[in-house]
Amino acid sequence: MTSIGLFFGSDEGNSETVSFRIQQRFGAENLTVHDIGEVTQLEFADYERVILGIPTWDFGQIQSDWEEFWDDISEVDFSGKTVALFGLGDQFGYGDYFLDAMGMLHDVIVANGATIVGHWPTAGYDFDESKALVPGKDLFVGLAIDEDQQEELTRERLDLWCSQVNEAFGLSLVLNQVED
Repeated sequence: MTSIGLFFGSDEGNSETVSFRIQQRFGAENLTVHDIGEVTQLEFADYERVILGIPTWDFGQIQSDWEEFWDDISEVDFSGKTVALFGLGDQFGYGDYFLDAMGMLHDVIVANGATIVGHWPTAGYDFDESKALVPGKDLFVGLAIDEDQQEELTRERLDLWCSQVNEAFGLSLVLNQVED
């Protein structure tokens, strides 16, 4: 059994692509990728370490597959699970709602017992509002990816964040160097 389960939702493919880029770094033998549109609550029971990926659509909306799974994710017991989040958004086109879906997902899973790791600094982003901010800190609740405006920064951000999450998960995996 792999030690990490990654669950994502994606309409246009960016979140899916980022999910598999994360898997490349950890290795398929250590991390299994799941499309949230194809799972049940039961799949979460297989993992103590979880990564959740969610894009924000338009004016702070939840991606469609996550929206359909929202009642289910609200019922998953995250007690004893360590969870890292990543979100995709467009900080310039939707700067008033940047990564809101990640913030909403964070709130649901924390209420269900999740221990959150993988906070990410807000430096280097230009947005007005976000529900994904850690209160009182210059941090997002997870990795912030903007494939629309800052695609050239994604690789470096993924490298740094995956190393951070590897350590926070208490793993000693040697992450793969990826030329993506």
